[in-house]
Amino acid sequence: MEANMRGVQRPGERTAHWALMTTLAALLGMALAGVPAWGADDDAVQLRHKELLASTCFACHGVEGRRGEEVPALAGESFRVLRAQLLAFREDEVPDTTVMNRIAKGYSDEEIEALARYFSNLER
Repeated sequence: MEANMRGVQRPGERTAHWALMTTLAALLGMALAGVPAWGADDDAVQLRHKELLASTCFACHGVEGRRGEEVPALAGESFRVLRAQLLAFREDEVPDTTVMNRIAKGYSDEEIEALARYFSNLER
């Protein structure tokens, strides 16, 4: 096949080009959908970050931390209590835990504070 050096399009070239460009634009749009816009409300961005962190807790503690049968409910608990408990789990200071010590080890001080603040601000 000869290279198209004159700018003359062969049948199907334009369709393939536009399909590729449309696909790339769609992928870029999906990738940027979760990124906050410049000038976005910092409080809203921080809340979304806390919600994403907290979603890992929902499997055991229930949606929004309200389950309280075999595992404690987190919603509405004191910020200080939640923060202290998470730090104690992380430092292996709580005996006979199931998985919380391993989970808490994955959180930074800032993330532990964000989780404690998020759950303490929820209604019981």
